[in-house]
Amino acid sequence: MVRTWQVAAGSAAVGLTLAIGAVAASGPWDSGQRKAERDRAASQSLTGGADHGAPADAEAAQRPQAAPSAPGVLAALTAPAAPPGAPLEPVLRPLMADPALGRQRAASVVDVTTGKVLYADQAGRAQTPASTIKIATAVAVLAARGPEHRIPTRVLADPGGRRIVLTGGGDPTLTARTDRPGAASLHSLADDTAAALKGRPASELVLAYDESLYTGPARHPIGVNGNLAPVTALMVDEARLDGSLSGDRERSATPAADAARAFAGLLRARGIAVRGEPVPGRAAADAAPLAETLSPTVAALVERMLTHSDNDLAEALARQTALAGGLPASFDGAGRAVAARLGGLGADVRGARFADGSGLSRADRVSASLLTSLLVLAADPARPELRPVLTGLPVAGFTGTLTGRNTEGSASGLVRAKTGTLTGVNSLAGTAVSPTGRLLAFAFLASETTDRVRAPRALDHLAAALTTPPT
Repeated sequence: MVRTWQVAAGSAAVGLTLAIGAVAASGPWDSGQRKAERDRAASQSLTGGADHGAPADAEAAQRPQAAPSAPGVLAALTAPAAPPGAPLEPVLRPLMADPALGRQRAASVVDVTTGKVLYADQAGRAQTPASTIKIATAVAVLAARGPEHRIPTRVLADPGGRRIVLTGGGDPTLTARTDRPGAASLHSLADDTAAALKGRPASELVLAYDESLYTGPARHPIGVNGNLAPVTALMVDEARLDGSLSGDRERSATPAADAARAFAGLLRARGIAVRGEPVPGRAAADAAPLAETLSPTVAALVERMLTHSDNDLAEALARQTALAGGLPASFDGAGRAVAARLGGLGADVRGARFADGSGLSRADRVSASLLTSLLVLAADPARPELRPVLTGLPVAGFTGTLTGRNTEGSASGLVRAKTGTLTGVNSLAGTAVSPTGRLLAFAFLASETTDRVRAPRALDHLAAALTTPPT
């Protein structure tokens, strides 16, 4: 009962406060604002925006009461009215000493509104961040492409019309399934292509596929791994072989060829004669566009990447940053592009290294202070295009990779954070609402950890402490 109230009145209020600041500076909410946030903000249902179904009988009396409407909760998070709160040093220092955090640990906590550093412990030291590096990937691509940009997958026809080319634009969420509303659809692309080919000679077509937008190695340096497909500009359903939507699963070694074969099958099912197997190749310089399908907006892709820690999306978005900056769409080019874009925003990237966009590489290096500075940037009313960085963060006890963490107590619903986990590395970075109503940005990094259960729990205790009233 209490947890439903917390997420509706706490997490949604944070989103509302930030969005209202953006409205004052630059107009309506950006489209990256999570729909659930908008639904909760409206606060028009009896369940504070959460969908519990329609109570039709006496059970209704047992249901949670509605969370306060938006104006009612906003006052608690309005910066001028919120007192500064108790010092964090005596609260966090003993928690940072937990042996579960390994031999190398760092922390940064910043007041989002004032920018004041409230706590720092080795905050400027760059160390392996694991998946919390996705915060940097998210900020960079939103700044580079903008929240409304969509990634195209196109079909082009060579002069003469005897060869068509399926051309990848770098959308790993392109789907061959029929149960993924909102995603770019290979079925729709086949429909449009077949319609465009009507009236042309009935001779067989050659189908080629072009994945040349990306350069460099397709395999991540970690090698074959179920957490990431080969990074190619053309794939369907993240090259998953088992129909799964997330998680560590077997991936195809030839994502582009698989996508082309699936497309050929769909064209044949629509009466288009396709000769043999698809072949790699680029369209002619004067090829004519036949059809295209577009990904969800970059804002929506960023939110999905952060909520579910989607590694395939992270690598794709890092390459979108490279393409926007005129750099090669490779691991190296993406890393240079992310660093340059963040530096251009005023972030201190000294000592940082972006060896990939996902955080799977142990060569990645970021500091706790860099992560909190990026979170503060994302909350800046003058930068509404970065808001999806905050709205995409999982909610403790409720969504994404935090569904099963900090499920009880003050942190549930009041902490939103990106998790990070590699063997011997654990991290947590995001936002928390303090007991006095301040919005805090935090980053806790731990390396050389040895207990895969206790280390995340120690990080959760640190985040929870930011929301816990002093005793």
